[in-house]
Amino acid sequence: MPLTPTKKIWMDGTLVDWENATTHVLSHTLHYGMGAFEGIRAYKTPQGVAIFRLREHMERLLRSCKILMIDVPYSLGELCDAAVETVRVNEMNEGCYIRPLIYLGYGEMGVNPMGAPTNVIIGVWPWGAYLGAESLEKGVRMKISSWARHHPNSMPTASKTVGGYVNSCLAKLEAVKAGYDEAIMLGTDGLVSECTGENLFIVRDGMIISPPPSEAGALRGITQSSIVKIANDLGHPVSFEAMRRDDLYLADEAFLTGTAAEVVPIESVDDRVIGAGMPGPITKEIQSTYFQAVRGARPAYESWLTKV
Repeated sequence: MPLTPTKKIWMDGTLVDWENATTHVLSHTLHYGMGAFEGIRAYKTPQGVAIFRLREHMERLLRSCKILMIDVPYSLGELCDAAVETVRVNEMNEGCYIRPLIYLGYGEMGVNPMGAPTNVIIGVWPWGAYLGAESLEKGVRMKISSWARHHPNSMPTASKTVGGYVNSCLAKLEAVKAGYDEAIMLGTDGLVSECTGENLFIVRDGMIISPPPSEAGALRGITQSSIVKIANDLGHPVSFEAMRRDDLYLADEAFLTGTAAEVVPIESVDDRVIGAGMPGPITKEIQSTYFQAVRGARPAYESWLTKV
């Protein structure tokens, strides 16, 4: 989706004009992918714009950097404050997408990253439905990718690593060029892992099931954990179980979750229609509750919101 420029980007403690927020072409991360990022959303609420689960996202960003052995020159509190400031300065009163990125800059070349400076940026911009507005109502067509998700001994799957997303890009391109909306990735063991940037749920006999992140090589999703909490509060038990591709084909309902995608029903997988081919009742209930929660209409989840 094309970017819509805003006014300022936070760069290493300074707010810089959008067009001047640049880095050197010989920056280490540009060549070797050694960096970490997050995707966060802010929503318009009755009390003003609020960032959804800001602290949890920044905690995961710092965990990613710990795994990658990148020293971060800012604390958790400083990163959260910087995100709030960037949203406020850009007057994103209708909500926005927030992209923190920690990367290794100019000064070293070669696969040894030691000595390269650590740079931190936070950008914000308006971003609509990631998979398209119609996807939220009608669902999406999914394809099992020929590209396997990383083995945890090849890429740290608990880290949201910049270079790790080449894997996702290849799977996404394959799916879209074949006429599908999104890809589902299997692990190297042949079991279901996740989508290119989203976690996956199915509904079977009233039970909600998702692949276990640590076993499936999937990133532990913050939206995923939010959905588990919402589902349990609504009386729908959630189980983390190993899942084969035919479990997807035979599901009563299926949906994917992620910060960018939010909560999107799945219409079909590999041309097998899921359930009745339209969003099921449990999916719709969870989706509706989620959108109420992020927009400040569910007091039970108010602690998830950081007001700007």
